[in-house]
Amino acid sequence: MIATRQDLIKKYVDYFKLKKHHHIPSASLIPENDPTVLFTTAGMHPLVPYLLGQRHPVGNRLVSVQKCIRTGDIDEVGDTIHHTFFEMLGNWSLGDYFKKEAIDFSYEFLTKILAISSEKLAITCFIGDQDAPRDEESAQYWRSKGIPSERIAFLPKKSNWWPAGGKGEGPQGPDTEMFYWKLATPAP
Repeated sequence: MIATRQDLIKKYVDYFKLKKHHHIPSASLIPENDPTVLFTTAGMHPLVPYLLGQRHPVGNRLVSVQKCIRTGDIDEVGDTIHHTFFEMLGNWSLGDYFKKEAIDFSYEFLTKILAISSEKLAITCFIGDQDAPRDEESAQYWRSKGIPSERIAFLPKKSNWWPAGGKGEGPQGPDTEMFYWKLATPAP
């Protein structure tokens, strides 16, 4: 059972260690070598050199609990989902696996380790634009897990695109996100 924040973090890190990920410590909230941001706003910021191809000293599968300060959507801070300070749980593949395995790991962690029913999961994927296509690949992996199309939303860059650095600098791309579905499932 998960009773505290520490319980959740331990389960997350332990799960990914079983999947051969190395636990790396949280970096500073003030980025050491990144002039594009004032604060660390995402788990990927400390990993930018490695996401660009530099070898990480502990390997190519990493798990982290990165302290972050929200700045990109500061006007939204204070509602039920946006906070000023948070810890981002992240699992990272530096050229080892990609979408399918990342989705497999996420799904297994949520449904097996946390025992969240797949009927309570809703998913978002990138809708596509002039820079990158619609992320049908991720949506298809989620459908193969039993997530119905009605609970997969395609959203624009504002919601489903992770840039590391400002103004399109640094590694970036579409993401897929999981949410706890609170609404009643529509009748067939």
